[in-house]
Amino acid sequence: MKKRNLGASDLSVAPIAFGANVFGWTLDEKASFRILDEFVDHGFDLIDTADTYSTWVPGNQGGESETIIGNWLKNSNKRDKVIIATKLGGDMGQGKKDLSASYVRKAVEASLQRLKIDYIDLYQTHYDDLNTPVEETLEALNKLVEEGKVRYIGTSNLSPERIKESLEASASNNWASYISLQPLYNLHEREKFETQYRDLAKEHNLAVLNFYALASGFLSGKYRSEDDLNKSQRGPGIKKYLDERGFRILSALDKVAGEHNVSQATVAIAWLLHKPAIAAPIASATNSAQLSDLLKSASLSLSQEDMNLLDDASAY
Repeated sequence: MKKRNLGASDLSVAPIAFGANVFGWTLDEKASFRILDEFVDHGFDLIDTADTYSTWVPGNQGGESETIIGNWLKNSNKRDKVIIATKLGGDMGQGKKDLSASYVRKAVEASLQRLKIDYIDLYQTHYDDLNTPVEETLEALNKLVEEGKVRYIGTSNLSPERIKESLEASASNNWASYISLQPLYNLHEREKFETQYRDLAKEHNLAVLNFYALASGFLSGKYRSEDDLNKSQRGPGIKKYLDERGFRILSALDKVAGEHNVSQATVAIAWLLHKPAIAAPIASATNSAQLSDLLKSASLSLSQEDMNLLDDASAY
């Protein structure tokens, strides 16, 4: 399995990132430990989380995913085998998105404590804070890099304009600069990334770590009608994909999956891996079978005919 460099950094990762938003939500700590062990034992290493995972679960306050990962790292002694990516800036009870210098300092210390580590490999601004100048945020992040608390920085849900401003601020002041971009991108949700972010990422050598790589599970093929929406806790969010285009995509996935004797999920991730812009799609699994489907995509070779079929079916 060939590893991929993240932008201009010396971070080299296996081509699939595990999305840890399921920890403390659909997976308890014991099950999370088991899936993390399997992921790493198969040679994969990039784990993506955020301080806000999983604030949406009743009774949770945020930090649950980081805490589980921290307990696993302490329990397994596998810190040297993984790249830990986490995010800051979301609402952790303060009632707003926050990227102010004082909050950046507070957030990183809390994440380090929960993760039980001395440094974060990739620290990403999760959401934008339009009340804080990008210069203030980047200067604060640069200090964390200088102190060794963070190795590299990345970003997620910022507009193209704010990303450009951030890159310019870093260049002008010789500060640490974003090496990665975490956008929404999958077979169904293509247009925004391909029209607004793809060229920006290429121009500035930003590694793309796209989230919702399986469209919340829709691209696994297990949701074919509204009757299927009760199959998981993510079901209600799937309804928007059940349209003519969605069914066309599933049909193409069925065909390619059948020809290669793999799952639809494997094909959907492999399609992303065949796109030059993508470094490592972020996807989650809650059991060994799902994880196996994800990991197989790293070695699945799709033909140009396969790619054309999937591109045409998902055209917007």
